[in-house]
Amino acid sequence: MAKVKALALFSGGLDSILAVKLILKQGIDVVAMNFVSIFCLCAKDEGGVAEAAKQLGVPLKIVELGYEYLKIIRKPKHGYGKNMNPCVDCRIFILKKAKKYAKEIGADFIFTGEVLDERPMSQHFGALKTIEEEAGLKGKILRPLSARLLPETVMEKKGLVDRKKLLNIRGRSRKPQLKLAEEFNIKSYPSPAGGCLLTCREYANKLRDLFKHRKRCSMADAALLSVGRHFRLGKNKIIVGRNETENKVLTEKKMRNDYYFEVPDIGSPITVLQGPKTQKAIKTAAALTAFYSDAKIFEVTVNFGRESLSKRITVSVPARAEVESFKIGSC
Repeated sequence: MAKVKALALFSGGLDSILAVKLILKQGIDVVAMNFVSIFCLCAKDEGGVAEAAKQLGVPLKIVELGYEYLKIIRKPKHGYGKNMNPCVDCRIFILKKAKKYAKEIGADFIFTGEVLDERPMSQHFGALKTIEEEAGLKGKILRPLSARLLPETVMEKKGLVDRKKLLNIRGRSRKPQLKLAEEFNIKSYPSPAGGCLLTCREYANKLRDLFKHRKRCSMADAALLSVGRHFRLGKNKIIVGRNETENKVLTEKKMRNDYYFEVPDIGSPITVLQGPKTQKAIKTAAALTAFYSDAKIFEVTVNFGRESLSKRITVSVPARAEVESFKIGSC
């Protein structure tokens, strides 16, 4: 008989590592599939996904989520969590992708590291049921860490997996997983402090503003929300760098028609002005640049331009209350 093959949805976190370990211990071949996006805060260094897959000895397929995924975030069928996190729609989306890839590689089934009731929006019983039904995988997703608390899957009924060797972990406590990691001698794994930018209130406010003011936006637009301080003035977006690294990113990523600003000869942020180049918008962007610069005087000359800093304007440094009134994403 041909050896059983399974596709794992693999985040590189402890739950997914343990799920893979449990399936490997049943003599099943595993291929790991990891979905990445600009919203992912998961570790990418020594304790990251590639290292975790390497330690387990399983091949890793990495898929980057793009504009199609952004459309799901803009208008999720099942709504958002606490902020802009469409967890249920996200799981449906990636499981549809996984289903297609599983067919390509001849995998007999798909499994995940999900734990029943560990996450309030997407891992309660009703959500798990909805997700697999709408992904076209009803009864065909194995969740090894909680399998014995869930209905028997097709794979278990066929004897591809021994249900008695699966687990009954439930809830948000990490104690069962940590104990299991010790039993399996798993010592290197990311802390559970990663996560998703869409769950962060400040980032969610910026994304909400972007969707409101742009009918069509790209992943690059969404990525830029993580850089600098963001301000809204009608149709204009103003982004002010917080450090040298962000200044460099803003200089490199600004669009062709954007203006950029800098106070000459002293410590200064790079500021990018998007939208109509009205006198009011230019003055506001210059004032914000002056406010966050190292200038110690009331009136500051700011250089600006499209291709080069060939123009200049002198502005009064605004009060903090005025600056805060324009700010997007404040908690």
